[in-house]
Amino acid sequence: MHKVWAIIRREFVERVRTKWFWISAVLGPVLFAGIIVFQIVQSLGGAVRNIAVVDSSSAGLGQRVVEALEASGSFRATLVPSHAGVMDSLKDVVESKRLNGFLIVTNDLVETGRAEYQASNLGMQTIETLQRTLGRLVVKERLEQKGVNPTVVDWAQIRIALDQKKISRGKTVAENAAQSFFTAYMMAILLFMAILLYGVNVMSSVLEEKTNRIIEVLVSSVRPFQLMLGKILGAGSVSFFQFVIWGVSARVLLSLRGPIARALGADPASVQLTLPHIPLTTLAVFIAFFLGGFLLYSAMFAAVGAMSSNEQEARQAQQPVTYLLMISYLSILGLTNDPSSTFARTLSLIPFTTPIATPVRWTAGSMPTWELVASLVILAVGIVAVTWVAARIYRVGILMTGKRPNLKELMRWVRA
Repeated sequence: MHKVWAIIRREFVERVRTKWFWISAVLGPVLFAGIIVFQIVQSLGGAVRNIAVVDSSSAGLGQRVVEALEASGSFRATLVPSHAGVMDSLKDVVESKRLNGFLIVTNDLVETGRAEYQASNLGMQTIETLQRTLGRLVVKERLEQKGVNPTVVDWAQIRIALDQKKISRGKTVAENAAQSFFTAYMMAILLFMAILLYGVNVMSSVLEEKTNRIIEVLVSSVRPFQLMLGKILGAGSVSFFQFVIWGVSARVLLSLRGPIARALGADPASVQLTLPHIPLTTLAVFIAFFLGGFLLYSAMFAAVGAMSSNEQEARQAQQPVTYLLMISYLSILGLTNDPSSTFARTLSLIPFTTPIATPVRWTAGSMPTWELVASLVILAVGIVAVTWVAARIYRVGILMTGKRPNLKELMRWVRA
């Protein structure tokens, strides 16, 4: 065991002592936080869009559209009567950045619900706000044309404020759909990045020692399985250390959000950045499946490094392993929208997808405890099986050079 510990210590020290580790560990959270805060400040500062309303209607509908857009608080609208050449003139104004866009209003807006918006940047938020504002106006106009009192129409169009509370494992928590999705999505990103990044590091470490012939010296005093285990656990300890740094950095940056917002010229009260509440059980599930996923994929990446002779071969051979990991990551929308679906349950019961699928399901919805236990058991069985196969490939492949083995040769290595 002391030999395995020596390998773990070496792998940990070799990675932590590099300047690139500290750059990614310390400056990474600062960079991500800066990007997020900058986008929020930019969106707050540029929320009001300057647009022109070209009125081609016969009943002065354009003026009511201008009033509705102004009342929404998202637009500064100017009424422009329709005449020959007005479109070309407005296009020149938009291209010169003096106007964000212009809205063309005709009688079709009330009759068929159709209008046209031309702009240099068709932002999704802008289009959504335009459609929502015009939709409310059209409903009001149609009801008024049928003789309904305008005051009654305004009262009937009061927006609904839906209080959202999540029932999770017998408790009701104040968590809305956006917070639940954000937490699940961030978990998926962290799991995917950590498992892939440090799994590839294990592969690169094996390949480097193999190409430099250091592996031949190591296996003379250490069993191949001990060497593979030490490399996997060493890289895993580095990832946990980096997670601790990221967690502390996130807390520090959150406490400094006020000064950061003032430095960027924004009102600190307008920048509401809070970390979502993560229960201890959810954190335990995240750690357990991260450990399991890391052990599972690191064993496969170690085998890939052992059977490759150079970096190019390793990059090609790692693609099938990466695709397995991407399946659950690319399925995050399906996992969060309906965590109880057959698709989501299937992904959480397959060893190669459960490291990401199960934590996302647990965070997004009320996953039964028995399914969580079943996922853990299946993952544990998968780790044992994959590690056994990877170890047999590893012990033969680390001393092999030349052409990368085909599937038939790999099966012979496993049976040997």
